[in-house]
Amino acid sequence: MSQSPLERLAARLGYRFQQPELLRRAMTHRSVGHQNNERLEFLGDSILGFVVSGMLYHHYPDVPEGDLSRLRARLVRGESLAAMARELELGDALLLGQGELKSGGFRRDSILADAMEALIGAIYLDGGFESCEQWLQQIFAQRIAALPPLAELKDPKTRLQEWLQAHKHQLPDYQLVQVKGEGHLQRFTIACKLDAVDVITHGEGKSRRKAEQQAAIKALAELEMSG
Repeated sequence: MSQSPLERLAARLGYRFQQPELLRRAMTHRSVGHQNNERLEFLGDSILGFVVSGMLYHHYPDVPEGDLSRLRARLVRGESLAAMARELELGDALLLGQGELKSGGFRRDSILADAMEALIGAIYLDGGFESCEQWLQQIFAQRIAALPPLAELKDPKTRLQEWLQAHKHQLPDYQLVQVKGEGHLQRFTIACKLDAVDVITHGEGKSRRKAEQQAAIKALAELEMSG
């Protein structure tokens, strides 16, 4: 007898549910109806943040609070959770309404990330905090070990500002050069001027902020090349 998508997911998880209905609820999107995974998602989000915070606290004993927050944000952001959901093939087991099913909701990052949080909440209710913590530690241990250097996690504008302050230079001057297109198709061009070192770089992006970040990345590269 062939297994259902939920049964196949249960076999992949590395956790055995005592109450399979909790797994079903975790995989049920709100488009199906009132009995959905939103409450489990709320619960799982809190547990995830707590467990990952504890793991980072012990893995980085000398790192300040601000950097720990940046590391945690990288690990638990929607994009990262959606990637984990894909590794577990959660999309195959999602229960979606007809509209979401037709629009490919089982591939959407936001739906996959929410289902991942709901799964965490379901494991907590099924097996208790210790079981849930152990399961999360297995999933996140390698991801924490593979995190990039702390400096790379900072916004490029912040990194540029810190470099200039460390060398007692004036802060950068960001100037809007051009805006092309209309509405959501707009493209911004920003100039980043570093008067103290006679550097001007330009960045482009779909928003002013992204264009400024691109200009800051180029400015940092110029500073590193000049020594």
